[in-house]
Amino acid sequence: MITKIPFNNKQSSWININTEDKEILKNIYAEYGIDDEIVEYSLDKNERAHLDYEAKTNTFVLIFNVPNRQKIDNHYETIPMTFIIKDNRFITIANKKNKYVIAAMERYLDANPDITIFKFLFSSLFLVTDFFFPYIEEMNNGRKKVNDKLKEKTSKQNLLLLSDLETGIVYFVSASKQNVVLLEQVKTHQLYKGLSEVEKEELEDVVIEAKQLVEMTQLSSQILQQLSGTYTNILNNNLNEGMRVLTVLSVLLTVPTIITGFFGMNMPLPLEKNASGWMITIVLSAILWFALSFALKKIMK
Repeated sequence: MITKIPFNNKQSSWININTEDKEILKNIYAEYGIDDEIVEYSLDKNERAHLDYEAKTNTFVLIFNVPNRQKIDNHYETIPMTFIIKDNRFITIANKKNKYVIAAMERYLDANPDITIFKFLFSSLFLVTDFFFPYIEEMNNGRKKVNDKLKEKTSKQNLLLLSDLETGIVYFVSASKQNVVLLEQVKTHQLYKGLSEVEKEELEDVVIEAKQLVEMTQLSSQILQQLSGTYTNILNNNLNEGMRVLTVLSVLLTVPTIITGFFGMNMPLPLEKNASGWMITIVLSAILWFALSFALKKIMK
């Protein structure tokens, strides 16, 4: 449940807490002198990315959005992950959905055991940001496949696939924007002045990468919106075309109905005694039908 890894010549330690139990986490926080309020941040699945700093306890808290590898309702979402720095301790809160981030952090720390605590934090955020890009590429590839399917047939199933892609990219756009805002807040925080040049450079690298992610997600979102709008217009056009055809047919069908109805009245009528009256009626209906067809054709053009 709890793993402790010393680094930076044992001057600092990384403590990873793998739990979703609020009471257990509360007891662990009490042991390390962390405010109970942070427990709510750590386990809230809907928590937005933000920064908190408790000057009294010298506790620096970052809630950062990370991608959820498991699809929910056929689309990707993001989940918040908690990073805490208190004195010489770097604390992370892990669960089954973000444990892959912890594995990547372990590999990075094995390769760089002498890094400072803030450089480890910013390097971890850089790793998290990089995790988004493969999912964006997967969505872009999915969009191309769905687009090809829609060109062949604009079916309900294909439109639902397009909707799932739109939903997933909305989550990523929102999460990436929140992450950029959070990183910009770090640059304006009082702690930023105490960072070394190496740590500031690492933070700047994360900001650049996060902004690139925002641009990429926004571009993908705009393309999906344009694609969705295009097929919406196509469906509306097909519907209008179908309604126009039905309207024309209903108008044309009224001609023989009116004429046959007229001659079907129970009263003295022209051609009543004529043996060829029914043929004349049919011919008259046909002439009027073709005349109306010609007129409607001119009007529709």
